[in-house]
Amino acid sequence: MSRSNLYEERKTAIHLLRRGCHPKQVATELNRSVFWVYKWQGRFEQDGWAGLHSQSRAPKQHGRRLPPEVRQAIVQTRSELEAEATEGKGLKYIGAPAVLARLDPKKVDPLPSLPSIERVLRVAEMTKAKAKSTAEKIKYPRLHPTQPHQLIQVDIVPHYLRGGESVACFNGIDVISRYPTGQAFAQRRAEEARRFLRHVWQEIGLAQYTQVDNEGCFSGGFSHKAVLGQVVRLALWVGTELIFSPVRHPESNGTIERFHQDYDEHVWHHTVLQNLAEVNQYGTTFFKDYHHSRHHSALNGQTPTELHFQKTPQCLSPTFELPEDKLPLTEGQVHFMRRVSPKGMVSVLNLEWSVPDPDPLKGVWVTIQFTLTGATLRIYDAAPDVHTRACLATYPFPLSETVHPRPITGQTRQPDEPRETYLLQLPLEFFTISVRSTAKMVTDFLAMY
Repeated sequence: MSRSNLYEERKTAIHLLRRGCHPKQVATELNRSVFWVYKWQGRFEQDGWAGLHSQSRAPKQHGRRLPPEVRQAIVQTRSELEAEATEGKGLKYIGAPAVLARLDPKKVDPLPSLPSIERVLRVAEMTKAKAKSTAEKIKYPRLHPTQPHQLIQVDIVPHYLRGGESVACFNGIDVISRYPTGQAFAQRRAEEARRFLRHVWQEIGLAQYTQVDNEGCFSGGFSHKAVLGQVVRLALWVGTELIFSPVRHPESNGTIERFHQDYDEHVWHHTVLQNLAEVNQYGTTFFKDYHHSRHHSALNGQTPTELHFQKTPQCLSPTFELPEDKLPLTEGQVHFMRRVSPKGMVSVLNLEWSVPDPDPLKGVWVTIQFTLTGATLRIYDAAPDVHTRACLATYPFPLSETVHPRPITGQTRQPDEPRETYLLQLPLEFFTISVRSTAKMVTDFLAMY
């Protein structure tokens, strides 16, 4: 067939596609393969009508084009993953990393790269365009973790059981290893927040930082000035530094927000759950599968479990009992990512603090440090892991009680190790504080030093 006839045939294919015909219909009409249709559709989308002319077969750059059988394997594998996701089999990941993980056992040669897989899927119209972000353009200071056990993000996603009863689904995830855990509760009070955080620190570990949002169950509420709620006290007690995200800025808690989508898809979508027991049962299966999945492009083929336990995490004792009485304040730090108001103020624990020479497009990082001599609030222009950051202001933080030394509560944990096998580093009766009054607990604690 002459070049002019080939060009006319390709134009006909584009006309049919633009009229709404499916690539399979076009292939049948022109007696061509579906991949031929996809090829010229891709050329047209990239270069317009000029792209339909025959081009030199000489490579324009070094490298290998994927053989047709590899492209077919990519499309076939994506199709299989989509079908399995609809049928509820296993995890519902269908992106390029999931395709690559499935191609390897199939002995596909050469094994394509992730960009190549994405390109093939795009040409085959098997991908969706990403939604544009409409986030407010305030730049907040943030941490830059590089290793597991540095930062855990925790958040709550609401759902409803059959009949309309609400459920609070607490999820937590290590930002680097992507190792998650979760529990569902009937309510979202401080008590549920403490119970879940205890679970997080037992399951994932006592990371240097634990990031939460500004809900009252985490912050201690919005009515009392200089409030130091139960979650703040518990974080100080166990030795992780609590971080409060910016108000109404979920992008700053982005890893856990993205994980909620996976959780919703696998636990809630296509399923009618009757009660809390079913929610947690489905969740347990999902978390177990997720721990051993290789779909994460950021993990370079590793599972969350493999990366998370390369270094054994320090975890909260499984026998740690939450107190019935209020915990005393102990040494440590609590952090806040905050926007500066037009009046040059930031709100922290229901108090207003002045920021000198504020930048309206930049947030600030606020740290309250608790020491044996009192508490100090400092406002910075950057997070603690930025060595060149500047302290913008320093204020004494009002306290009406004494700050005590922090106990040792952590120990190591191996992957998939039953939590009841841990060894305590302090006497069991020291942790069973629910049966003691606050005064006696503090006395017992100080007597150990």
